[in-house]
Amino acid sequence: MPTSKSNFRIAITPGEPAGIGPDIVIQLAQDSPTQDWVLIADADLMVSRAKQLGLDLDLVHWKPGDPDPKQGIKVLHTPCAAKPTAGHLDTNNARYVLNTLDSAITGCLNTTFDAMVTGPVQKSVINDAGISFSGHTEYLQQRCKVDQVVMMLAIPDLRVALATTHVPLRQVADLITAHRLKQIIGITYNSLRIQFNIEQPRILICGLNPHAGEDGHLGREEIDIIIPVLDEFRRQGFDLVGPLPADTLFTPKYLETADAVVAMYHDQGLPVLKSKGFGQATNVTLGLPIIRTSVDHGTALDLAASGKADSGSLRCAIETAQTLTRCQENYRHEQKA
Repeated sequence: MPTSKSNFRIAITPGEPAGIGPDIVIQLAQDSPTQDWVLIADADLMVSRAKQLGLDLDLVHWKPGDPDPKQGIKVLHTPCAAKPTAGHLDTNNARYVLNTLDSAITGCLNTTFDAMVTGPVQKSVINDAGISFSGHTEYLQQRCKVDQVVMMLAIPDLRVALATTHVPLRQVADLITAHRLKQIIGITYNSLRIQFNIEQPRILICGLNPHAGEDGHLGREEIDIIIPVLDEFRRQGFDLVGPLPADTLFTPKYLETADAVVAMYHDQGLPVLKSKGFGQATNVTLGLPIIRTSVDHGTALDLAASGKADSGSLRCAIETAQTLTRCQENYRHEQKA
């Protein structure tokens, strides 16, 4: 039975205040329905940036428990420590970025929000402020207290999930363990069923080494780790193909029948996806107890307040969050029926 809920409350964090995150939120608000948005940001920053862009922004201060206003964008005011300047990083505002994330995560966990959408953050300035931070994905995993999450980027005709994320390349091989692969594949498979409404997902698995190891001559990770894990899943009825050489996997022959790809490391799969759909891709964190999507780009400090930033990826991220929430709600209703 489909869910009767037609609108979902989406928390949006613009990210680094000196970057284009505030810009793309403001730009998208000009021609998009915003009644389901809750903007978690410094309200003064957003109003000031809108003036710099020459655009209107109707904000209504809101906090959990307040009725939804009939007009304007709900904003959960979260103040910056220092007045942001477009294009110029300030370590004083590093904690502000994390405060917005914490409010969104808490709100999703207690069902104040149905999903969260994040703008781009600048990892370097957060670390320069003395706060260890390797990225949204890892931060969400820690805050939600889950053992493993999966970073997936998606465009309409391709989804790429990553077995490893933001780690140095020389560490990747050591991280490709049977335990980790079982978690990554299991989370990806279940998320495709529940949140993407794919009844029997077909997943392509990249090899780690060139030519998928060339029968062990170019590395044994495929023989010793990857193939045994895939065989175990296949015995359980999973539709998995691979391990395949990454240089041939991303061709129409394979992709036209696939629902997703699992790549072994960040720069194995994402260059292909971004070359096909940069600016229109969505970053989705799988394996969380909440729904989180994000833009596929960085802070673009040189474009902040210029009016030249493209809000297309943010639009996709918000639409994807709404779709995933609806699919998940429908799945839960079906399980109860």
